[in-house]
Amino acid sequence: MSGITDLRTLLASLKPVLVDGEFVFVSRPLGKYGDGVELNPIATFAENEGLTLVIPKDRADAAGEQYCGIFRMITLQVHSSLEAVGLTATVANILAKRGISTNLVAAFYHDHLFVPSSRPQDAIDALTELMSQVELES
Repeated sequence: MSGITDLRTLLASLKPVLVDGEFVFVSRPLGKYGDGVELNPIATFAENEGLTLVIPKDRADAAGEQYCGIFRMITLQVHSSLEAVGLTATVANILAKRGISTNLVAAFYHDHLFVPSSRPQDAIDALTELMSQVELES
């Protein structure tokens, strides 16, 4: 099942949903896939410096893991194509204009935004405004 590629359609259909809980990014230097499986990460990424794990904050705390920053996850419910052009840039730009940092993770079906735990409602408000603007322009 292929996702949507048309930018206007994507932006009008973002449907941001705040996921329960707080998340952190943990690094395992020299780590490889499979490391940290006991933390049940929701995402992993292998980098030259180590394996990054995205895990719920409570699991990180219980395991004594070190992390910088606490984030909330917002999932864009629109089924975006991995080949869509402009979605990530537009979303990041809208949030940047409001001073909201975001770490975007594109998965097969949806895009997931990790924003500071103090700003999720601000981010959702910005995305909702963006959706409304696109609908009005149509």
